[in-house]
Amino acid sequence: MTQELDCMRKGTLFLLLGLIFVGIMIAGCTTKSTQQTTPVPTTAAPQMKNIVETAVADGHFTTLVAAIQAAKLDGTLSGPGPFTVFAPTDDAFKNLPPGTVDTLLKDPQGQLKQILLYHVVNGKVMAADVVKLNSAKTLQGSNVNITVTNGVVKINDATVKTTDIQTSNGVIHVIDKVLIPPK
Repeated sequence: MTQELDCMRKGTLFLLLGLIFVGIMIAGCTTKSTQQTTPVPTTAAPQMKNIVETAVADGHFTTLVAAIQAAKLDGTLSGPGPFTVFAPTDDAFKNLPPGTVDTLLKDPQGQLKQILLYHVVNGKVMAADVVKLNSAKTLQGSNVNITVTNGVVKINDATVKTTDIQTSNGVIHVIDKVLIPPK
């Protein structure tokens, strides 16, 4: 009988240890399962702005943006593109003869629109590719001349000051003069 009791105790002990082991395994699986289904917070990459949004955010193109909006080209330049914009700064517009901008804004669908389209090339043309060109056809229909002298890039008589400002729908190259299309 003592032997039977010892066997029963050992059996009970093994059963108890087995239950504890199974309990630990279940608890471990539950914890792992919970950890696996807990969402991991992610930080989304900031979305790139389009040409118009980039020009607005920069702050050096307020006259250009106002002209684009007046000529109703903001929808086009916010669209899918891609476009390359040779963007004159506010200082470039200030160098025009007095009253020019006001006169152009009075007829935004006329000469203003033609001038603005003369600053835009279809496609995304990065600086490394611009310097390989002699000219580029603009959305206005005429070509701009491109020259490189001693590392200085000119679009007609405007000097390129900053290159390759990438946007979601193209690229902006900053110039120091307003381009006037040929008549």
